[in-house]
Amino acid sequence: MYTGIVQDCLPITAVDRQEGLYTFQIELPPALMEGLETGASVAVNGVCFTVTAIEGCRVAFDAIRETLALSNIRFIEAGTLVNIERSAKAGVEVGGHILSGHVVGTAEVIEVDITPNNRRLTFSADPAWLKFVFEKGFLAVNGASLTVAALDRDASTFAINLIPETLERTNFRLLKAGDLVNIEVESQTQVIVETVERIMAERFPEA
Repeated sequence: MYTGIVQDCLPITAVDRQEGLYTFQIELPPALMEGLETGASVAVNGVCFTVTAIEGCRVAFDAIRETLALSNIRFIEAGTLVNIERSAKAGVEVGGHILSGHVVGTAEVIEVDITPNNRRLTFSADPAWLKFVFEKGFLAVNGASLTVAALDRDASTFAINLIPETLERTNFRLLKAGDLVNIEVESQTQVIVETVERIMAERFPEA
């Protein structure tokens, strides 16, 4: 479980690419190394990964074929900055919203609007998961819990606003048109929408 509050933005230190498998390493600062063991979970750009090896402060993860297909992890290389969050401990304050680290896919940046002390990013979205997104609702983008600022279902787009603090702590400051971000929809909203769809289909099968 994660809270959607990014703890650090760190570079990939190494990537070993094999068929259907990327093994990559990240050097974590002491604060994020505390109590970390192999088998623990760490969110990288919002994707839940299991720690496979630890050498000093270098931590290794494996990304398999399905993860690579669904996420922007397939584009990482040495030096790529990624958002990091350790899994939440029991009793921790949830400053964002509860996340599982299971992304539904990616969204493409189509517009970056920069004004003094503000930045708005607009994304294209897959209608298959956009139906779970609502204006002013929660959405996880590259592992960060954010509020949907605007939504256009006809155009299949949504927008988020970013304050200076968020830009400073995440890789959003680097995003430009054409970049892909990982998306995790809010689980309770997904359950509600799917339940309503199922009930409607059962009651009105010919609709």
